[in-house]
Order: sequence, then C-alpha cells, then structure tokens
Amino acid sequence: MNDFWLSCGHHLLDRDAGGGLVVTDEFLKIYLARPELAPPPEACAVERTLHAALLADPRRPVAATDIAAIADADARENWQFLIEFRDHLVRHPTLEAAYLALARRGAGSIPPLFLNQMVHAILRNALDDCADPFVLRAAEMMFRPQRLTLHDGALVAADDELIAGASGAPVSPLVSMLGIPAAAAIDVLTDDNAATYWERSDRFDMALDLTAGRRGQAALGEALARFLRHMLALEVEIEPLVEMRDVPFTWYVGLDAEATQIGDRLWNGGTLDAATAERVVALYRLSLHASAAEVEGPIYLILAMTPERVLRMKPQNMLAGLPVRERETVS
Repeated sequence: MNDFWLSCGHHLLDRDAGGGLVVTDEFLKIYLARPELAPPPEACAVERTLHAALLADPRRPVAATDIAAIADADARENWQFLIEFRDHLVRHPTLEAAYLALARRGAGSIPPLFLNQMVHAILRNALDDCADPFVLRAAEMMFRPQRLTLHDGALVAADDELIAGASGAPVSPLVSMLGIPAAAAIDVLTDDNAATYWERSDRFDMALDLTAGRRGQAALGEALARFLRHMLALEVEIEPLVEMRDVPFTWYVGLDAEATQIGDRLWNGGTLDAATAERVVALYRLSLHASAAEVEGPIYLILAMTPERVLRMKPQNMLAGLPVRERETVS
C-alpha cells in the first residue's frame, strides 16, 4: 500500500485497540517546532526556559503565570493557544475523541489551523486503506482551504495556499523537516496522472474537477462517508446531486459557513439570487439506516464557496449537525 500525507505526523501517533489515534510525546513536540513557538534569538529567558522544558517533557503542566511572565505579547498569545490545545488533546483518549468533543461543544479559542491539522491526521487514519487518489485528493478539501475557478467549462478546486504563493511558515513543520518543496506546478488530477499523486501528496499541488456529475464530486462524497464511518460508526450513502431544484429540505447540514447561511435561507422559505446560487459548489443527499435517524427522509449536505471563490470546509458541522440517535467515536 502506498503511503501518503506524511506531513500530518501520523507515523508519530500510536493506535488503540479500536483504531483511534493516541497522542504521543513525539507528536506533541511537532508543535514546539512551529516557527510561532520556537523562541527567536531575542526571546526572553522565561520563553526559552519554557520551550526547553516542554521539549524535555511535552506534557509538563504549564500555569497561566508561566505564560504571563513571557515578555513578548505575541509570544504570550501563541503559548496560550498551544497550551490550551495541548491540554485538550491529552484529556482525551484519542485524537478522534478530542476532535469530536470540539465539534459538539465548540472549539473556543483554538485556532482553525490546529483544527485542520487534527482533521488531516484523522483522515489519514480513516483513509489508511484507500487506494483511490481521487478520494484522497477530495479529502484534502476537508482540512485545506480551496480556491475555485472555472476552466474550460469545468469547476476546478486548487489548494488556496499554493495559489497564494504562501512561503515561510508551512502548515506543518514536518513539511520543512521532510524537505517537501514549498511550491510546485499545479496539475488537474486525471486518470493519466493519478499514479503520481502518491509521491506528491504532501505538496498539495493537484487540482480537482468538481463539476456536477463528474468524478470529483462523487469522490468527495466517498471521503465524507468514510469520515462519518470512522468518527461516528455510521454507515451512510452520500449521493451527489446535479442541481438544487425542488429539494425538500427535511434536514440539512452546511459543510462550511457559506453553505450554512444558504441552507438557513432555504429552510426559512427564502430563495437564492443567481449570484448566491452560483456559489453552491455541491449538493449531496445523505441516507442512513432508519434505526439511526431522528428524522424521516433524506438529509442534504450543502457545500459553497465565498464570493471570492474560496472554500473552507468545516467537517465538524457534520458531526454536530446530523440528526442521529447514537454518535460514538473511535475509542
């Protein structure tokens, strides 16, 4: 089986008997290598001492007074974010359980960057046996913002960070450690080049055709279904629909903030103007076994982009928003 997404750090995580990811000291140390946390030469003695102590023992208790004593205000804020996130991780038996708790109770002040990194690792676990590069590329949309464009009549999603030419601080410090190029040419994923996905999966430089009725939308539906199976032990069918017309909204989940606003409008009997309707990237019909559902009829999943054509998926919306009777995560 080909390996992929090395930059998520999955090889630094353990697995429990149920298949969940167990946080290790080595995984926690990855965050200390981030440029926001590595003390610069001018850092005060308190910050340097704290960083060194956590490298030796990444689970070491850190008091609010320890952080308050750091001289630089930006550094104090970064350390507050990190320690809150670390403490949340170690309170839960698995990474999956930690993410599910955030989905149900709210992420608080935990940065979206950390949430995306959790999804990255969890999906690597959920898709461990996946041999379809189209499903894997579609799953990238669940933890990396996408920029959408029309090209030759097709709606194509490409990695937003790559398009923006981001450099300097990578999404994961492992990107630097593994020597992965910061930028590369973007190719649209096709049957002809799909075999190259494995060697370039950590470069996120393959675009996906999301045109209604084509393979990309079906691949995203499969990725979403596998995520739900892994996180909630739900067997579901997720079918992409070609258009949003005469859809009976008995229940819906917006897969991003834009889609939630659109769903709310339709739920309340409103209509969509042409510009808003064009921002709907995909519509799915989710079916689950009647014994698991709290409502009758299909459930719809909406995916939409911003007016600037950026798509920021929030997979936690599915975990919190599906009307299911029993929601158990990987232990």
